[in-house]
Amino acid sequence: MRVGRVVGKVTLNRAHPSLRGAVLKMVVPLSLDNLLGKLPAQAEELVVYDETSSHEGCYVAFSEGREAAQPFDEPKPVDAYAAAILDHIEVRPLPE
Repeated sequence: MRVGRVVGKVTLNRAHPSLRGAVLKMVVPLSLDNLLGKLPAQAEELVVYDETSSHEGCYVAFSEGREAAQPFDEPKPVDAYAAAILDHIEVRPLPE
């Protein structure tokens, strides 16, 4: 599971039949340094299947790969799935 910030939504004019009515969001994955405020988010955005009704600026927990397809009864061609909206993130750096 990773943490990311929603930066937009995706609109498709053609899609696989199993994705009809799906909501897709653009999410920037965040590293520990991003969450600690040491670096701005620089990772490449990815498309995430979203059933959480997140909006731009929300932080979400998302899974990737095989785990992203697990929540569905019927197989869907997805690479990432938003599992939760994060209301609050508290990050404590490890002592050195």
